[in-house]
Amino acid sequence: MLCLRLCYDAANQSRQVYMPRKVLESMSEQSENVSTFAARYGFLAKPVFHELVRAALAEGHDPDERARHFATRGKPEFALAYLLAGSLDEDEKRATLALSYERRAELTDQRAREFDAKFHRPFPLLHTEAAKDRVTARRIRAGQSVRPGAGKQLPTL
Repeated sequence: MLCLRLCYDAANQSRQVYMPRKVLESMSEQSENVSTFAARYGFLAKPVFHELVRAALAEGHDPDERARHFATRGKPEFALAYLLAGSLDEDEKRATLALSYERRAELTDQRAREFDAKFHRPFPLLHTEAAKDRVTARRIRAGQSVRPGAGKQLPTL
């Protein structure tokens, strides 16, 4: 059972939570364990993409090159699967994955503008999804983890 002590500082009118040293040490160990790219973002990759990557690698494709290719096309699911199989360093992997989310946001905004013109009505949900992709890209560039539902693309025509 976790026991925390809540203290109130009357002079600063603020509350502070004090945790036992063992809890702080275990939290820092957990954050160190999640510092690798695969541990932080691997849960976003679906098994079907891993199968496609295995088939592509069996054909002799370079995973790093394919990851960059899919990142520029705005396909973060494919880019992530290739990055997990690739040999780039952690910073390059994060930058490539963030690029794929940013590119998908650009393409989604472009598609929303096309739909606006074609159907003569706004498509705000597409702009919202593009904004979510931009936030995800910023979090990845900063080395932060993303929420499990991140990266789900809305179906478009």
